[in-house]
Amino acid sequence: MAQQEVPTGITEPCAGVGLAITRAFDVLGKRWTGLIMAVLSQHGPVYFSELRRAVPGISERMVSDRLTELADAGLVVRQVDEGPPLRVSYRLTEAGAALGPALGELARWAENHLPPGPPTC
Repeated sequence: MAQQEVPTGITEPCAGVGLAITRAFDVLGKRWTGLIMAVLSQHGPVYFSELRRAVPGISERMVSDRLTELADAGLVVRQVDEGPPLRVSYRLTEAGAALGPALGELARWAENHLPPGPPTC
């Protein structure tokens, strides 16, 4: 893989945009991740099936993949509720909940600065 070109005067990788924001978007910048985080932020603990229904167009596999990534990043906790029936719910960790204000600001920015149109989820 070719190394990305760094703007003149910047010698460290990611220094042009900052390592912290690069790390944040590595986790949050994938399709569906922000919507999953928003659902969990707004609705608290959510069962897998409820989460899938809350994000139109997302497949079971993608919900599972994104939840695994968010859990690995320490933003989501998976909880198995003993049955019958056996059910799995997901909730935000303290670190995940700390994103709530940022998600709210992002939503306000979109309302103020993006053209209206049908949702693309």
